[in-house]
Amino acid sequence: MKLASVPLLLASLGACTQGFNADVSRFQSQLPAPQGQTFAVIADDPALAGGLEFSMYADLVEAQMQRLGYTEGNPENANLLVRFDYGVDKGRERVRSTGFSDPFYGRWGAFRPYYGSRYRGRFGRRGFHGNAWGFGFNDPWFGGPEVNSYTVYTSGIDMKIDNTANGTRLFEGKAQAVSTSNRLQYLVPNLVEAMFTDFPGNSGETLRISIKPEETKVRRVD
Repeated sequence: MKLASVPLLLASLGACTQGFNADVSRFQSQLPAPQGQTFAVIADDPALAGGLEFSMYADLVEAQMQRLGYTEGNPENANLLVRFDYGVDKGRERVRSTGFSDPFYGRWGAFRPYYGSRYRGRFGRRGFHGNAWGFGFNDPWFGGPEVNSYTVYTSGIDMKIDNTANGTRLFEGKAQAVSTSNRLQYLVPNLVEAMFTDFPGNSGETLRISIKPEETKVRRVD
């Protein structure tokens, strides 16, 4: 039953994804190549431990670790302890405005600020803010611009791998994405796939990883 949830999530991912971009940063220090080491995935936030939702996403991480060649164990005696966390913020509004040109009246710009609420949750622990702007033409004879607003959300996962023999931190990684969805069932599988693309990567490097139904493309973020 545990492994059965993995293909269900992946099937949902393939059906929903038209294109998903994530910025992935990874740092490693002597992460051992797979040679029979055992691992266990635990919640980095104790509040998530034992939860059914966390277990579903942990299955995805376990499947990726097994694909790399590591062997699943249990937290009491595993060689590697994988700490996993995930979350999505409360969203922020963006405004898109379209119009047309009138040489007599000219054009105007509209500026509308937005501010994401500052929050403390099990992921992120920072607020987000930025600017949105509209652009159109103010002409009473021909009408004004059409204004559409929508909400974007910043989601992310956080993963750490420790050597249980001496407590040494071997790996740290973060994957973040901005999208119009706040559904963790859609976001987390995409983020996990991005995290394990070309794993473990070059230490200290940030990549923009684009996930599509049929291919995965990787490019550096300047």
